[in-house]
Amino acid sequence: MVFIVGALTMRFSVRALFFILLIGGFSNAARAQARHDKIVFSIPSRSIAAIDLYVAKERGFFRDEGLDVDIVQIRGNVAVAAALSGQVQATNGVGTVIRALERSEIPLKVLTVSLKRNLFWLVARKEITSISQLKGKILGTTTFGGSQHTAATRLIRKGGVDPDKDLTVVVGGDVPAQLQSLVSGVIDVAALSPPTVILARDKFHMNILGSAMEDISNLQNGTAVTEKFLRENRDMLKRILRARAKANRYFWENELGTSEVLAKFQNVDLAVARESYRLAKPAFTADGIPSPKEIEEFLKADAELLKLKEPVAAAKIFDFSLQREVNQELGIK
Repeated sequence: MVFIVGALTMRFSVRALFFILLIGGFSNAARAQARHDKIVFSIPSRSIAAIDLYVAKERGFFRDEGLDVDIVQIRGNVAVAAALSGQVQATNGVGTVIRALERSEIPLKVLTVSLKRNLFWLVARKEITSISQLKGKILGTTTFGGSQHTAATRLIRKGGVDPDKDLTVVVGGDVPAQLQSLVSGVIDVAALSPPTVILARDKFHMNILGSAMEDISNLQNGTAVTEKFLRENRDMLKRILRARAKANRYFWENELGTSEVLAKFQNVDLAVARESYRLAKPAFTADGIPSPKEIEEFLKADAELLKLKEPVAAAKIFDFSLQREVNQELGIK
């Protein structure tokens, strides 16, 4: 009897030890899995333009790729400097990056383009009803020479007013901050994106003087990194692009889920977020890569805007090789 009890005790101890080791193994594996690579991703403004980043974070696509991503708001030209100094690993404001590359030799590359059309509507205080009335007024923008500024000046020029001579341009914070400046009278006009443009129209009864949506291609959001980061972290970048690609597919296929994410991150009603989604959807790329024609059109227009002798070669700016690999793996066409 004693022998039997001893055997049972020994068997129990072995089993207990086995389970302890097993649980410990799972615990170590869980801790290892919980260690995610930290990435700081900059956006120039709070708007639907960064929707795939919001979706990737909120719906767990970044986490599934072993990434802990902080989305931080940094004005375009400051974000370029932050990327070059290593303070951020990637920037969403590729429009500003492209124009910096067109003007000078800096070691940055654009790996994806998520937004290929201008998502800006020219909004003026309610006493201003036409572009011709903008002479002598103040235009607010996020960054001098950035995508928002460029879109606004194009619309104003098409309306018969010279934005360089007839308006004063001031940096007025991001798009939601510019709406508050319009409300308070600090500025008179700004190019606003959804959902802020909807709030300007419905809540503050401001006038929409034009849309840049149907203007020429404008490659303004995506993923830009330093060439050094690209050389040294290709696997990590591929995981970033994979998470964004999954989020972009979610964006295209799930109106309600995307609208819920936008409502949360922008602190707006679901109805406003849903209208923003429907307005903005045609402006996004389906695969993160604009067509050769869209790139050529954009670079030609930029050369004219910046008074360059000729458009900058696309190879100096873009490297879509990793995005193509990700698209092939995920079956994105």
